[in-house]
Amino acid sequence: MENMEMWIQKADVLIEALPYIREFAGKKIVVKYGGSAMKDSALKKSVITDVALLKLVGMKPIIVHGGGKEISKWVKLSGMTPEFVNGLRVTDEKTMEIAEMVLGKVNKGLVQYMEENGVRACGISGKDGGTMRVKKKTLASGRDIGYVGEVTHVDTGLIDTLIEKDFVPVICPVGMGDTDFRSYNVNADDAACAVAAAENAEKLVFLSDIEGVYRNPLDPTTLISEITVSEARHFIEEGNAGGGMLPKLQNCIHAIESGVNRVHILDGRIMHSILLEIFTHKGIGTAIIGDGAKHYYV
Repeated sequence: MENMEMWIQKADVLIEALPYIREFAGKKIVVKYGGSAMKDSALKKSVITDVALLKLVGMKPIIVHGGGKEISKWVKLSGMTPEFVNGLRVTDEKTMEIAEMVLGKVNKGLVQYMEENGVRACGISGKDGGTMRVKKKTLASGRDIGYVGEVTHVDTGLIDTLIEKDFVPVICPVGMGDTDFRSYNVNADDAACAVAAAENAEKLVFLSDIEGVYRNPLDPTTLISEITVSEARHFIEEGNAGGGMLPKLQNCIHAIESGVNRVHILDGRIMHSILLEIFTHKGIGTAIIGDGAKHYYV
């Protein structure tokens, strides 16, 4: 029969995915969505389709999204210059107002994409239901960077209610001050880590603009498929985690130590990267696991 081999290959893909679907059914998967995957419409649809599929095969996905590039665009359009210190946006009152507006727009756009894929979604910010409480972030240098928040507590009540009612929660990283009840901009990676830890998620997935963690950042053949927390710490101590990878790896370690089973760093520029990582034997990114945890890639 014509094209029979192609159909058999498709069946093999489904069979390979079956044990993972069975293992993760009913489990919470937190996806931190940002980077290039948010700018390219085809990639955006790919990510949302992946999340919709996770939901439809019985998992409980939660999206935490960023929007930094879009915020910077609107800050510039407002006649201001975006400023960053140690990778954190300096957020005065006007910038916070812009950030909250832009993140709200991004949030509802993602909800719309989910609904187009036949999955009910509800967009919230960390302020809704007191979901994400924060304190003002302070830098070691003493520099005041404005309304930038450090997560102190995640109340999972609203998130869990949405999941129980069959919605996919889509969360933007705006938190509420512990004492002043004002809006604070929260780094999206930090927010995703805090949500995953509070939910004891099975997986936390970071979509980034790199393939994963490399032993040698200049050599793409040195991609690490799987690394334990102890190995990751050693990797950092040796000075091999430069640039934006250092805080991301630190977040991964913190998430594992806070109860998340596995953390994945994936290249969000690859179509369907979430499915390729979760539902195939080899995966395509880097998985961070606890010391003594079961290895996937052997």
